[in-house]
Amino acid sequence: MLRSRLPLAVLLILFFVSPLISAEPERKYLLERVDDVDVVQIYCDGFDELPLGEKTLIYHLTEAAIAGRDIFLHQKYRHSPMLRDLLEEIVTHSDGIDGDTLAEIRRYTKLFWVNNGVHNTITSKKNVIKTSREAFLKAAQTAEKNGAKLPKRQDESTVQFIERIWPILADPSADSTCTNSAPGEGKDILKESCNSFYRGVTVKDLEGFKERYPLNSTLVKHDGKLRELIWRGGFDDVVPPGLYAKEINAIVGHLEDAIPYATPQMARALAYMAQYYRTGSPIDFRAYNIAWVEDTDSPVDTINGFIEVYLDARGQKGAFEGIVYFDDPHKMELIAKIAKNAQWFEDHMSFDPKFRKDEVKGISAKAIQIVVATGDAGPVSMIGINLPNAADIREMYGSKSVSLSNVIEARDESTSKEARREFCWTDEEFQRSLKWSTLALDLEVNMHEVIGHASGKNAEGLKVDPATIIGEYYSTLEEARADLVALWFIGNRKLVELGLVEEKDLADIEKTAYESYTRNALAQLRRITEGTQIEEAHMRNRQMIVHWLMEHTDAIAVKKRDGKTYYVMAGVAAWREGVGRLLAEVQRIKSEGDRKAAEEMILKYGTRFDPALRDEVAARYKKLNLASYAGLVMPRLTAKRDASGGIVDVEVSYPCDLEAQMLEWSGRK
Repeated sequence: MLRSRLPLAVLLILFFVSPLISAEPERKYLLERVDDVDVVQIYCDGFDELPLGEKTLIYHLTEAAIAGRDIFLHQKYRHSPMLRDLLEEIVTHSDGIDGDTLAEIRRYTKLFWVNNGVHNTITSKKNVIKTSREAFLKAAQTAEKNGAKLPKRQDESTVQFIERIWPILADPSADSTCTNSAPGEGKDILKESCNSFYRGVTVKDLEGFKERYPLNSTLVKHDGKLRELIWRGGFDDVVPPGLYAKEINAIVGHLEDAIPYATPQMARALAYMAQYYRTGSPIDFRAYNIAWVEDTDSPVDTINGFIEVYLDARGQKGAFEGIVYFDDPHKMELIAKIAKNAQWFEDHMSFDPKFRKDEVKGISAKAIQIVVATGDAGPVSMIGINLPNAADIREMYGSKSVSLSNVIEARDESTSKEARREFCWTDEEFQRSLKWSTLALDLEVNMHEVIGHASGKNAEGLKVDPATIIGEYYSTLEEARADLVALWFIGNRKLVELGLVEEKDLADIEKTAYESYTRNALAQLRRITEGTQIEEAHMRNRQMIVHWLMEHTDAIAVKKRDGKTYYVMAGVAAWREGVGRLLAEVQRIKSEGDRKAAEEMILKYGTRFDPALRDEVAARYKKLNLASYAGLVMPRLTAKRDASGGIVDVEVSYPCDLEAQMLEWSGRK
C-alpha cells in the first residue's frame, strides 16, 4: 500500500554518495544467483560511529524484528513453519546425502528463505522442488540418521510424513497461489488464495459481518458461524493470549529491553506498541501510530507490527514486518527539501482542488540506513516507505517518509546495466539513461513517498477510509496515485528553484524518467514466470499507468525490431498531459471511494498481459543472464557484554552468506 517496491533490477545509487562508500571498492555485494534471484549483501555505513546507547537500542530492536519473522512465515502459508524446519534440518544434517539431491534441496531452501516460504514474493506463485519423492525421502532418512529432528506428527513414520507433504513441495497445482485478488469470473478471492488469514471463509460469508479486529485477526468459519482469532500476546488475566502469542511476547520482551535506550518520544511510541501487541486493540494501535508519527527527531527508528495489507486478497489483514534503521545524514538534503515544500506541491496537483489538502501536516522525511528488514519487509525489500496507512491519522497528524539509502546502493552495486541497453530503442536513449537515471529515480522515489502518499483528501461527506470501500483494488490504486504525483512533478521548475536540479538539465531528466517508466512496464514482465495475471500491487500500478497512456494518449509507441518488442516514449508533452489527466481521475476514485471505477481501471489496464510478450521478455533476460529480483542479506549485530551481562559494545559485521544468516536466525548455527 504505502511503500514502494520499485523494480530492483533498475535501482540506482542515490545522488548524494557518502565518501565512505567509494573508499571501499573491495566490498562484496552480489553474493550468488539462485535461479532468477540475486542474493545481495547490504552494508550500514556509520553504525560504528554511533553512541553506545543508540547501538544498544538498535540491537534490541533488531532482536524484536527477528523474533516476529515466523509470524509472517505462517501468515503467508500455514505449512511454511513446518517446511522450514524440515528443510533446515536436512541441510544441517547432510552428511552422506547424494550430492545432486542435496544441491537441489539447498537451491530450493534458498528460494524458500528469500521468499519467506514456498510462494514467490513477486508473483505469488508456488516454487516447486525438482527432485523425485524417492530421492527426497532418502535424503530425509539420511538426515534423520545424522540426528535431524523432522517435524513429523506423533506416531507418523518418515515415509508417511514425506508422502503427506510431497504435494506441497512438488505439485504446482496444490495451493498454487498465495494471494489471488483477481481469480476470474465466478471465483472467490479467498478460496483461491492459500495464505492463512481465512479458514473456510468466502467473501459472501463476510457480507454484513462487522470485524472488530480487521487488521490483526484470522477469520474462521465453524458450525456456520464466523469467529475472529485475534493476534495478540495477552495481558495478565484480563486479556487472554491469541494467535502468535509466543512470538508476540518475545517481540514485547525485546521492545521493553529497548525502551531505556530510546529518546523520550520514541520510548512513548514503543510503550504503545508493546501495549497494542498485548491487547490487539485497534484503539491501542491508533495510539501507537500517532505517537510514532509525532516522533520526528529520534535518530533511530523502527517499524514493527502488522502493517501492510498486500498479502490479503481483500486488502484488510496486516502482514508482520520488522525494520530497524538510523538516520543517514549524508543523503538527507534532497528528501528534506521536498518535504519542506509539501504544501506547494499539494497546491499544484493536477487533480480537482476540492480533493487537495488545505494544510499538509507533519511530513517527516529522511534518508536512512537499514540494519534489518524481516517478514513482509525482507529479504525482498522495498526502497521507500511512507506510513502510517490510516488516512485520518495522516490528515490530522502527518506521516513519515524514508528512503532506504543502503538498499538502493547495494542493489545498484550488484546490478548490470545491460538490461537497460536491451530495452532502449536508441543508443541516445541508453546514453541519456546512463547520465540521468540516478538522479531521476532518486527524485521519483522521494516524491512518490513524501508528496505522493501524503497528498489528497477524502470527498466531502465520505466518513470512512476509502481503503475499506475500494478493498482489494486499493493498494494498486494508491501506488499508482503516488507514482503519478512523482511523474507529474518530475519536470517541474520547482525542482530547479529548490536546487535539486539545474535548469539546463531539467528537460533531459524529465525525458529520462518517462522513458524509463515506459520501458519498465515491458521489462518487468520477466518476473511473471507463468500464467497471464499480475498480482503484485506495484507491478499492477505500473502496467496500469503505461497501458492507460497507450490507449488515451500519443505518449507511447510500441515498436518492433529484429523480432524484439520495444515500448518507446513518443512525446514528453503528451506523457505529461496524460499523467495529469490520469492522476486527476485516480485521485477522484480514491477521494470518492469509487470501487467500481477502481475495479474497471485496474482489471482493464493493470492485471492481464500477453503471455507471448512475457516469454519474449524472459528470453531476452535469460540471454543476458540477469536476475528478476533480489534478496538481501542483512548486517549481523553482536553484543559484547561485561561480567554482569551488561552491553559494553555492539559490533556490526557482514555474513555475506544467506544460508549462514538464516540458520543463525532459526538457532541452527
